Amino acid sequence: MSAVMLYLLLGTVLAVAGTVRMLLVRDLLARLIAMNVVGIGSLVILLALGARGGADDATDPVLSALVITGLVITVAFTGFGAVLIRRIEGPRPSDRDGGDRG
Repeated sequence: MSAVMLYLLLGTVLAVAGTVRMLLVRDLLARLIAMNVVGIGSLVILLALGARGGADDATDPVLSALVITGLVITVAFTGFGAVLIRRIEGPRPSDRDGGDRG
């Protein structure tokens, strides 16, 4: 088994495991983490596809750039998703001490 096939298999396992976890869990934070696992799986698959090409064992620079861009976007959207989850599941303004408006 070549390294490219190993990475393809690893990426597929990560994507499937993340998808199953995302479908079976109700907790929003666990879903966000599962979405990150799916994203990392797809990025590993892209890296494997970029490495399988040439005879000179060079990776495709376009796919490598896409993977790096995907990592940056993943970090940004994970932070955004964490803020949204905190807003959804956080305390309401009426739950705070001293917040009587009535």
